[in-house]
Amino acid sequence: MTRHIRAAAVLCALLLIALLVNAARVQLVRAAAYDDNPANRRPAIARYGQPRGDILVGGKPVTGSTDTRQLLRYERTYTDGPLYAPVTGFASQVYGSTLLEAAQDGVLSGTDPMLAPLPLWHDLTRSRSHGGEVVTTIDPAAQRAAYEGLAGRPGAVAAIQPSTGRILALVSAPSYDPGELSGTSGAVERAWRRLNGDVSRPMLNRAIRQTYPPGSTFKVVTAAAALDAGVITDLDAPTESPDPYTLPTTTTRLTNEVEGCADASLRYAFEWSCNTVFAKLGVDVGLRQLRDTATDFGFNDTGLRVPFAVAPSTFDRQLDAPQLALSSIGQFDTRATPLQMAMIAGAVAGGGTVKVPYLVERTTTSSGTTVSSTAPRTLHQAMHPATAQRLRELMTDVVTEGTGTNAAVPGATVGGKTGTAQHGIGNSGTPYAWFISWAQADDAAEPAVAVAVVVEDAAGDRGEISGGGDAAPIAKGVMEAVLKSTARDGN
Repeated sequence: MTRHIRAAAVLCALLLIALLVNAARVQLVRAAAYDDNPANRRPAIARYGQPRGDILVGGKPVTGSTDTRQLLRYERTYTDGPLYAPVTGFASQVYGSTLLEAAQDGVLSGTDPMLAPLPLWHDLTRSRSHGGEVVTTIDPAAQRAAYEGLAGRPGAVAAIQPSTGRILALVSAPSYDPGELSGTSGAVERAWRRLNGDVSRPMLNRAIRQTYPPGSTFKVVTAAAALDAGVITDLDAPTESPDPYTLPTTTTRLTNEVEGCADASLRYAFEWSCNTVFAKLGVDVGLRQLRDTATDFGFNDTGLRVPFAVAPSTFDRQLDAPQLALSSIGQFDTRATPLQMAMIAGAVAGGGTVKVPYLVERTTTSSGTTVSSTAPRTLHQAMHPATAQRLRELMTDVVTEGTGTNAAVPGATVGGKTGTAQHGIGNSGTPYAWFISWAQADDAAEPAVAVAVVVEDAAGDRGEISGGGDAAPIAKGVMEAVLKSTARDGN
């Protein structure tokens, strides 16, 4: 009898050991596989079992959470959803998350180890911290000015602080309400189908994910390359540029929309946007110099994040002479995001330095303790400081007496460059209206803001569409908003 009891005890001990080994295997070795199993709903239940942290603009939350008392308990809510959608993105229980909701998900959902005073305890208990907060760099007044300026017309606005790279406005139109994608009801699926089927693509973030031919706004890059290379040494000297200009090795003649471009100086050509002068100037500068200058401004950068990814702006690395001439005036295959063009204006305003743009000032715990912060960084020195100073002079002339007078702001020095970009098969599409600019209050030590505006579907007859008429007033509104905010806050 004792022998049988002993055998049973050994068997029970072996079974207990096997059970403990299997529990350890499930809890430790196989935990990740079970977590990632689509049939496992526990991570989703835990994820939505507590309120999500907030995204802040101007110190106030533009997001929230509502208790549904359902299995996936808390749904995301948005204040002024269409206004801030290009910043926040959406957090959907069905379709995942985008933009800041995705890039800062660890902080917002409470899974970031930096939120926990004892991270190991959370690992052992499979618990999570309260969702943290993401403090953005957005100026709410500038954001609203850009949104209301576009008034629903397809297009985008990006504004940055030249000295730091802080993104002050990021607007895309038409927009959408990300709150429509929160929850699990049939309405969410219907909203998803409607938004994705909309030909106007409201969920496309045109400010950072859409590239456009920049048109004449790219002439800032061409002028910088010419001045740095010494091809132009005197802003007021004749450039020996014919009007019309025959593209090299072709019979194609390039013309202008204004008079006086034949043999015009760089100052006049920049002020009145002479295509012939800049096309010839690009050829004179050469592909290598112009390509390198474009790269220093940020073109062809596939790794830019703000913190979510930005579509790369492109300047072709291999071009023949006619293609180079057209690329020098922002046509052919040259493409840029509005954020990239704001970076160009910011480099002129900032002494030739291109700052890395960023959207998150800092992240904090739910109680406000700082978890991480963003420090300004330099991306490239795009041009010599003296060249930047001369370009500031040229851009100021555009606003005081050239094609950009609609952007003038009382009490401030404003520099700008207009652009009208052709596109479509045989240039059949409605031209894009561009304006890039910067502004410095008369009593300030440095420029406060650099702005880029593109309007895809400008109103009016084709021949009347212009960056100065359609995009410059929007830029003016954004610059005025930032200057007022800066004056009020004293920075």
